[in-house]
Amino acid sequence: MYPGTHALASPDKPAVICPGSGETLSYRALDDQSNRLAQLLHARGLRRGDHVALYCDNNAGFFVAVWACMRSGFYLTPINWHLAPAEAAYIVDDCDATALIASAAIPAAAELGALVRDCPNKLAIGGEVPGFTRLETATAAMPARPLEKEWLGSLMGYSSGTTGKPKGIVRPLWDRGPELGNPTLQSTADIYEFGPDMVYLSPAPLYHAAPIAHTMATIQAGGTVVAMERFEPEEALRLIERYRITHSQWVPTMFIRLLKLPEAVRSRYDLSSQRHAVHAAAPCPVEVKRRMIDWWGPIIDEYYSSTEAVAFTTITSEEWLAHPGSVGRNRGKPLHICDDDGNELPVGQPGQIYGEPMAGAAAFTYHKAADKTGSSRNPLHPEWVSVGDVGYLDAEGYLYLTDRKSFMIISGGVNIYPQQIEDALALHPKVGDVAVIGVPHPELGEEVKAIVEAAPGVEPSETLGEEIRAFVEARLGRQLAPRTVDFVDQLPRLPTGKLYKKALRDRYWGTADGRTILAAQGS
Repeated sequence: MYPGTHALASPDKPAVICPGSGETLSYRALDDQSNRLAQLLHARGLRRGDHVALYCDNNAGFFVAVWACMRSGFYLTPINWHLAPAEAAYIVDDCDATALIASAAIPAAAELGALVRDCPNKLAIGGEVPGFTRLETATAAMPARPLEKEWLGSLMGYSSGTTGKPKGIVRPLWDRGPELGNPTLQSTADIYEFGPDMVYLSPAPLYHAAPIAHTMATIQAGGTVVAMERFEPEEALRLIERYRITHSQWVPTMFIRLLKLPEAVRSRYDLSSQRHAVHAAAPCPVEVKRRMIDWWGPIIDEYYSSTEAVAFTTITSEEWLAHPGSVGRNRGKPLHICDDDGNELPVGQPGQIYGEPMAGAAAFTYHKAADKTGSSRNPLHPEWVSVGDVGYLDAEGYLYLTDRKSFMIISGGVNIYPQQIEDALALHPKVGDVAVIGVPHPELGEEVKAIVEAAPGVEPSETLGEEIRAFVEARLGRQLAPRTVDFVDQLPRLPTGKLYKKALRDRYWGTADGRTILAAQGS
């Protein structure tokens, strides 16, 4: 199923609503506009297997571009438009895009267009951009009918780059037409009961793997997507009530911001229409999730996966209450927890998580990075793949995430996982946000440092730093308590909720005194 199918059955039904701008795209309009764009790209020489880059904020045009590619057999690479233009240009060039579609609402679009090296087709959505052709003008003369032969396209996402340079994740194209639907998306739809009566709230940037996949699955199922232009906690509650939202997807930082709303605000809205509120992307602190279940009821579903789709665990609220802290059990082949040599570890012992492709997904490779593809495979079992996450399994096969391997702190020979400390501080009333990293220490190798964004109205001070240290020590013990606490105005957190820890580590490991760098950069 795809927009063409639903345009015939329900042409005037909203496929996409952008509540901030008031844009609404019916299934007929989505079908017509994506057909016109597919025809334009075909007329310009693009064929099945070619690559298109999409540099777009949350707007209706985003979905037109997505479905034009999905019905043309193209690889589509959505790009984080918060990246610096040079970083975005690297992805456009690396993915071999022959077409770049950019939103005129993004100020850096023109600079990006000037930086890319070999991309002959540049189209701008919703306005004029120097060096680009306006998409609406270019497609106006194209027929609103499907290509003579349609092929199902595929996303070619890039890793977030939180620990290094982003890597393109590529799989073979499907050997089928788009009208048959994407099997991987259908697996997700089946788990969370997607259907034509659903209304899906997407509060996150659409360029991220999970939001784009879930909104595509919604449209494949014939539902309606309500795409927030940006996340604001009270506005999200208002939209749930206004549009009678049935499904949604969140990240833990959004839950934290929702929980920090005053009780009078949280109780103001009718949220009873919700059936599945799904969260993923980052580990959720136990207390945060427990409070969300208390508030919204047992509709909080969680999954663990990655853009590479090497595993897919799920857990319901009821399961989680019996296994607090778990991200669930794998829905495909068993997971494997391994040491650095590739040997499986016993139940309860943390190690690198290995899995195999989730249902409907083919094995991936990293684009132009055979060495990175090879290093993601288990040295003893090449069919097992890891994205660098660390965790352990309990006796019933439930997975618990510990952290990413690259974030682990080794202090005096002891392995320390920052996530545990960050979780302890997540709902501290004086902490707005927190990151924990290892910084150089002359004797221990590394020491634990907490970098804190104080809550609104709270003044950073040495006294507050000592209070935070004591808070962690009382809950986790002296060994995990940060030796030092620094304060910043804002942490480098991606809009998807992930901390950009590489930026933090670079600041501290680039000099003996990280505070100097932070102060110099105004952060």
